[in-house]
Amino acid sequence: MVQYAIYALLLVASLAVSCNDKTASDTAAAASNEGIAAMVRNPVTANEAEVDTSKLAVLSFVEEKFMFGEVKAGTVIEHTFEFTNTGVVPLVISDVRSTCGCTVAEWPKAPVAPGAKGEIKARFDTKNKNGLEIKPITITANTLPAKLNIFLEGNVIGQPE
Repeated sequence: MVQYAIYALLLVASLAVSCNDKTASDTAAAASNEGIAAMVRNPVTANEAEVDTSKLAVLSFVEEKFMFGEVKAGTVIEHTFEFTNTGVVPLVISDVRSTCGCTVAEWPKAPVAPGAKGEIKARFDTKNKNGLEIKPITITANTLPAKLNIFLEGNVIGQPE
């Protein structure tokens, strides 16, 4: 019984020591990512009465909604949403998602400099769809608000496959 207690104590002690052991590479990686992390931090806190929006990235789209009209069920819709970072700091897009797996998007993984242009390529597979379809694509970035939507919209005709 004492032997098991000693093993348990040694196990707990080794876990406690190993969890706090940072290597030099861990520290260097954290330091190199600090610049990007600072850009992504939410500029709004519960304690602030006003937000200084002059120091944010601003995502300005040429169009926020693409109307694809009427298409036959099974058609794959592809559209490129063009944007410009009209803010004063680099734009960092951390995620782009849709409401289902039928719509996927590609976006720039590197920061987009102030004044630079970028693209979000969206792809919507209409297989098994019928009727009016409005597909929101949610973008999460270092903007205010932190999430915004662009849309693919149109009518799918024919029987779902």
